Amino acid sequence: MLAMKDKPWLVLFGLLAALSCLPSPSDAAYPYYGTKIGALTRLHHGVSGDVYAVDSRTIFIKKFSYDGEAPAAYFYVGNTARPSNEGATRLRDERGGTASLTRRYRNKDITLSLPEGKTLRDIKWFSVWCDEFAVNFGDVAIPASLDFPRPQKISALRGVHGVSSENIVIVDAQTLLVPNFSYDGEAPDAKFWVGRGQRPTPEGLRIPDENGKENPLRRYERKTIVLTLPEDLTIFDIGHFGVWCEAFTVDFGHVRLPEGLNVPPSLKMLGISPQSKLNCEVLYDDLAFEVRWAVAGESIVVQLVAKLEPNNYMSFGISPNKNISQMIGADAVVAWVDPQTGNGFAQDYFLEGKAQCSGSRGACPDTKIMEKTNSIRLLNAAMVNGYSIVTYQRSLAATDRLDLPISVTDAESVVWAIGPLNDYKEVSFHTFYNKHLHQIEFGRQPKWNCPLPEGAKPGSSSAEQEDVTLPTQSSTGGKGYPPAGHPNLEPEEEFYENRAEALHRQPPQRRQETGIITQRRPVPTPKPVNSNGAWDIPPIQCHEPEDGVFYAQMGPTGGKHGYPAITGHVGWGISWYINGLLIPEIHVVRGKTYTFVVEGGNNPDIPAKYHPFYISDDPVGGYEHKREEEKKAVRIFAGVHRSRSGQVTPTGVGRLCNWTPDVEGPPADDYQSFGAYQRTLTLKCDAGEPGVISWKPDRNTPDTVYYHCFTHRYLGWKIHVHDSCEQGDVGGQGAASEQHEIRVPAAASASAAEPAPVHEDYAAESSIRHETQMASALLRLSRRAF
Repeated sequence: MLAMKDKPWLVLFGLLAALSCLPSPSDAAYPYYGTKIGALTRLHHGVSGDVYAVDSRTIFIKKFSYDGEAPAAYFYVGNTARPSNEGATRLRDERGGTASLTRRYRNKDITLSLPEGKTLRDIKWFSVWCDEFAVNFGDVAIPASLDFPRPQKISALRGVHGVSSENIVIVDAQTLLVPNFSYDGEAPDAKFWVGRGQRPTPEGLRIPDENGKENPLRRYERKTIVLTLPEDLTIFDIGHFGVWCEAFTVDFGHVRLPEGLNVPPSLKMLGISPQSKLNCEVLYDDLAFEVRWAVAGESIVVQLVAKLEPNNYMSFGISPNKNISQMIGADAVVAWVDPQTGNGFAQDYFLEGKAQCSGSRGACPDTKIMEKTNSIRLLNAAMVNGYSIVTYQRSLAATDRLDLPISVTDAESVVWAIGPLNDYKEVSFHTFYNKHLHQIEFGRQPKWNCPLPEGAKPGSSSAEQEDVTLPTQSSTGGKGYPPAGHPNLEPEEEFYENRAEALHRQPPQRRQETGIITQRRPVPTPKPVNSNGAWDIPPIQCHEPEDGVFYAQMGPTGGKHGYPAITGHVGWGISWYINGLLIPEIHVVRGKTYTFVVEGGNNPDIPAKYHPFYISDDPVGGYEHKREEEKKAVRIFAGVHRSRSGQVTPTGVGRLCNWTPDVEGPPADDYQSFGAYQRTLTLKCDAGEPGVISWKPDRNTPDTVYYHCFTHRYLGWKIHVHDSCEQGDVGGQGAASEQHEIRVPAAASASAAEPAPVHEDYAAESSIRHETQMASALLRLSRRAF
């Protein structure tokens, strides 16, 4: 179910939306307003217009006209056989007003909402009705079988580099909600990616992250994010969404978008300004401290914005006394953004006293007073041009004894403060705070009492003018790196006015051949080859993978840029691949247990399919075939069993898994990076089980050891052993990390799962969509340059 009580992460982001149940939604394009109900009958006073269902509680009227001359005309809905004001429900106008319609409408686009508790399934008609003369000026029937748009749940992301999520929700035609998204952040050029067809290709398009930027993705740990398709690009233009490494053309995980999704259009498609649906008040003008909010069902989405000094917080809360702004006893949120990491924080506080938190006394986080009392859900945080921006959600009701409810019918007295954080990242004292009564009506009709974000124009109804997203920061670099299948070709670039056009246009010489989209911007060029001609293979750091599990498989040496250039030794055609990488240097820590899942072959009768894995202090390998005096000089740390008689038997033996190149493709020498070459490899495994060996380096383990094949020389490379793992000090961190290729764990697959059935929900979908869009609008506003 999409019900809020079951999936609280759905109560997060956005404003309004609509979509149409056209005969072929997959071909939908601008203009798109929702499921068309029909045209208003033209009865009196020039009433006309086409009526659309945006969702279960929202109506959009395209080119509404009315002469404004009747004395008491209103919008009505009802469930009687024919229009009447008896037993019907009067709607607020498009501005939220309750007065009669006395102004003239001339081909005006308007959006109307049904009252709480009512959906389009509860009504049979919509009408412009005159109360004074009991006359119907124009109406449209609402069919009982109306299939109105609603948010749709599709598959979850599953892929490599830790890419995962819960089931993605298509909130509207331009908005994706990705719950609990994770990604390890270790690849150099990962982007959110969309395109036509069922699978990602280099010809896809990058889309901005949740902060409106197109920089390589950072690490995510189960973070719920909202992504907005740029410009006029919609879900009807794309067939998949995922995470893609642009520099090295590798799919980190994607999902297919089922055709014919009946989802609402975005606000932008309806020409609605985000500010028109949001509230904003200035709290402290000197530091541009603002509170922005939107009430969404039983919760409220709040955004705090301020220009803070480093290590400072901003707080906002509800006073326990409705008549004064009282700090003692207040229920507050303390929020800040770490400028170094970009991580944001929003903590639920109870202000028991004016002192720093000591035990459970003073200004303390709720969780220090009582367990499981954090009622704040952080939605988003960003640092934009020196401004800290934190968006969070909470229930309007008090969820525990430390919370205060927020009224939507009466004004609430509020408190706010700005000050430094102490060493425990808790409030220290407040440098600035409200010294006088400050009240806010949280349930008022949306009103923007703050300076408009730069670029937003007051009074504008143009979607182009009102799209207040921060200009994206595209990656720049040299010429785009060629696709793996064409290593010597320069990709031809085409630049279009909008992204939807880029998705639908093809270079004439390739359109028939590929049927795929072209890249809109040049991709950044990695630094693929070292001065000695070697591919730049990223080391596996001592802090990764977290579970200490490595997958050891076989694969090609990579020609002149591979094994011989990396090691200085001549390979014999095959090498070890660790977690999908060609002989990476591995960093480990003494005292930690590591597991190697070995898939190097288990048939000793066929030497080419028998490669036992072992670890020793010998840089050559091939222990089995060494002379006895050579064996005595070798210390083996893992992968063998010694009998009482001293006989050494390999234990790192398992089925054969081999990274196999495309025999019809170009030779390895033609690829300028391992990432591009790796893209052409396919992992093929024999039947059977892998072998497993464990290894715990200790104080007697040398600083450098080697992983190799027990039966062949020069198939592996180095393992660096450290006393501790300090990120940034070991493993080639720093500048080299920007050149990382792609690590693909063998046990993972980047292929898309089958799409989940489209979810149907009638009770909560409009509230979900409304709440999701409320926060989305706040997030979009936060991206505007200040």
